[in-house]
Amino acid sequence: MVTASALLAAAALPLLAAAAPSQCHTWKNVKIGGGGGFIPGIVFNPSEKGLAYARTDIGGAYRLNSDDSWTPLNDNIGSSNWNHWGVDAIATDPVDTNRVYLAVGMYTISWDPNNGAIMRSTDKGKTWSETALPFKVGGNMPGRGIGERLAVDPHSNNIVYFGARSGNGLWKSSDYGVTWAKVSSFTNVGTFKPNASDPSEYQQDPIGIAWITFDENSGGSKTVATPRIFVGVADLGNSVFVSNNAGSTWTAVAGQPTGFVPHKGVYSPGENVLYVTYSNGGGPYDGTLGSVWKYNITSGAWTNITPPSPSGDIYFGFGGFAVDRQKPGTIMVAALNSWWPEGIIWRSTNGGSTWTSIWEWVSYPTRAEYFAVDASPAPWLFDPTVTDHEDVGWMMESIAIDPFDSNHWLYGTGATILGGRDLLRWDATPRNVTLKVMANGIEETAIQDLLSPPTGPGILLSGMYDAGGFLHRNLDVAQTPTDQFHLYFSGTTDIDYAGNNPLQLVRVGTNLQELASSNDGGVSWNKIYASNNAQAGTIALSAGGDIMVWSPSNMAPIRSQYTNAFTTISALPQGAAIAADRRNNTVFYAGSTNKFYRSTDGAVSFTATATLGSATTVYKIVPNPTLAGDVWVSTSDGLYRSQNYGSSFTKIGGPTVGGHFDLGAPKTSGAYWSIAGFFTIDGVAGVYRTDDAGVNWVRINDAYGFGAADANRVAVDYKVYGRVFVGTNGRGIFYGNPSCTSPPPTSSTTSVSTSRTTTPATTTTSSRTTTGVSTSRTTTTSSRTTTPSSSSRTTTTSSRPITTSSRTTTTSSRTTTTSTRTTTGTGPTQTHYGQCGGIGWTGPTVCETPYTCQVGNPYYSQCL
Repeated sequence: MVTASALLAAAALPLLAAAAPSQCHTWKNVKIGGGGGFIPGIVFNPSEKGLAYARTDIGGAYRLNSDDSWTPLNDNIGSSNWNHWGVDAIATDPVDTNRVYLAVGMYTISWDPNNGAIMRSTDKGKTWSETALPFKVGGNMPGRGIGERLAVDPHSNNIVYFGARSGNGLWKSSDYGVTWAKVSSFTNVGTFKPNASDPSEYQQDPIGIAWITFDENSGGSKTVATPRIFVGVADLGNSVFVSNNAGSTWTAVAGQPTGFVPHKGVYSPGENVLYVTYSNGGGPYDGTLGSVWKYNITSGAWTNITPPSPSGDIYFGFGGFAVDRQKPGTIMVAALNSWWPEGIIWRSTNGGSTWTSIWEWVSYPTRAEYFAVDASPAPWLFDPTVTDHEDVGWMMESIAIDPFDSNHWLYGTGATILGGRDLLRWDATPRNVTLKVMANGIEETAIQDLLSPPTGPGILLSGMYDAGGFLHRNLDVAQTPTDQFHLYFSGTTDIDYAGNNPLQLVRVGTNLQELASSNDGGVSWNKIYASNNAQAGTIALSAGGDIMVWSPSNMAPIRSQYTNAFTTISALPQGAAIAADRRNNTVFYAGSTNKFYRSTDGAVSFTATATLGSATTVYKIVPNPTLAGDVWVSTSDGLYRSQNYGSSFTKIGGPTVGGHFDLGAPKTSGAYWSIAGFFTIDGVAGVYRTDDAGVNWVRINDAYGFGAADANRVAVDYKVYGRVFVGTNGRGIFYGNPSCTSPPPTSSTTSVSTSRTTTPATTTTSSRTTTGVSTSRTTTTSSRTTTPSSSSRTTTTSSRPITTSSRTTTTSSRTTTTSTRTTTGTGPTQTHYGQCGGIGWTGPTVCETPYTCQVGNPYYSQCL
């Protein structure tokens, strides 16, 4: 047995670490269900039945399966090419249907230092090659629902066009996307800027080329380049151009409407018509006016076919557009930005001469709805407790009708993919279609925090943008509204628990003054009204649950006790990493650059106690869940450990760069906690695990890259050895389990010990008992917040708005069985929820009546 004194004595010993081999893990998504993010593009292949692709703004691309599920195509993307998860355009080859192309890159501004690329596949996205571009691509920029900016020549499929942003113009490849050259004859690069005076630069960049569409009926031969090509540019003047000689020369199409940005240009071969949707904004959020036009290529006539608004006036732009290739003249269009009372979709069977809408006003506030909702694949998306349903959706930039099946349709929203297989019921009397969640397999949420709880009803707790977060009772079943953290605020950036009462939780959110607590492990939440004007950031809850330290994103860290008003902690810089000692109620930790701070008076004051090498950033502080004073810190200079309350630190051998990490269940009884997280070891960035406090490491992420490491979050299962959770910025949550035996270490390196010493903190735990961070619960449910940083994700840890509405299905729960140990004796007793046993525990082992000591893991037993 390893005792607490033995662990403390080991602080003076150098720690050795072996070079990190790989250990195979089986990874899969924690099933939230329904996508949870903006789907700006959906494309069906016109030649192969059932082949379709969807693109996301920060989570890569997906391919449709025969059972209506989706397969992710870019899960190998990691920190070195993280911006490739931003997909600004997608094209599927109509001749060689195994070929598919992506234009990838996240931002065209300083937020992304990397240029974009064209990715190409010859096996439907199973494997990829890529060509770097000499400019940036903006998969998460304004106007990302415009398109498609990539197009394959339907006659000579070696020719591929790409329309760039930022004034970079039109580009062409003649060798299946391997090499690219600018089309010098096309000079209209698109000058429209969503907001030229935007102080953040995000809306200052020109949207550029909007879409490329081939007239597949043009040209006598089907083996030479298609002569007629249309290109739309984001410009308020002439915005639609045509070439009749395979791109040698270009002219503005005569008679076209002006004053709007063309969002979609969709060709209908059965009518020889080009349909164009317009908005006065680039989308997906802006746009207060728009129109829909069709251009008859044979006659050269433009016709305004704008559908009538149910309200009588148009207060939105138009985005997604679809044609039914089986039924020429049958078309559909969506309002891009109709937020109230909800989104609108229209359908016409006569080329836009007349339209029917998916809903209509009867008399305010009564509406006739010509649809039903099937939310069974993702019940959380439609919460019956929310009055503002918006079932149809919003940000609808993509609609597609299966070219082989007029009943099958899909459309993207700011939260999911909807559609179904009964579309022809729209044309029946009475008309009524089913809007079903059709995003099974798509996990697109932006995760901000993960917590594996020591006890309670959930396996995992997650914090995320817009959707709030969830209590995960089952990792493989879609979430329900019951377990969604939608109370009070839409985004959760951090969650923490009280070490001596793990059912007591706090979480902080994305908006001002957003703070909530739970006393039942996250089942229910109560708002805390003491949060000043703090926003987002991280939160630390004392071991006893009475003190909160909040490090917001918009101010210096603050402190509150018993939910009283917060006061500023002047000793800590803004953005400091924070944590509470899990066993000692008076001790808190903090870190910034290479300085480590400690408080021994309940966060009233902090003192710098140690220097963390040459670090410039402290990423995460993780105290030992069961042993006071044992604390781990990841930094830009690697991983450090202190066993004396942060008075001095030992640098752990192996990691040269640290990231988000966690401690979880040990491999064997008596062993140290298993540690896993994002680290760079031997020059290789990845997810690594150690089962012996850093002596040996294994890399466990296999072929999974998980995108940008510094944006990801990690939790190690507290109860199940080897299970690691990874929360990504755009691909949801993964969990991995060991699937083979760890290989032996091959080499070792020696650690370095830091020497600065200060007075150690007291090891006496606080004796004051509190009822936790509980306040009166309000019944008000906050409305969804829509900002330019939601679905657009205007930062590298971005977000998107989520709606909720009505449907519920039964979610199975995972039951964790714990053994019960009853003790007797005449010594001191432990209170309810207190620790009563475990390796190294020297405190009370008898629980006060009527509670018994229950074993959670070898290191922790609790009075329950």
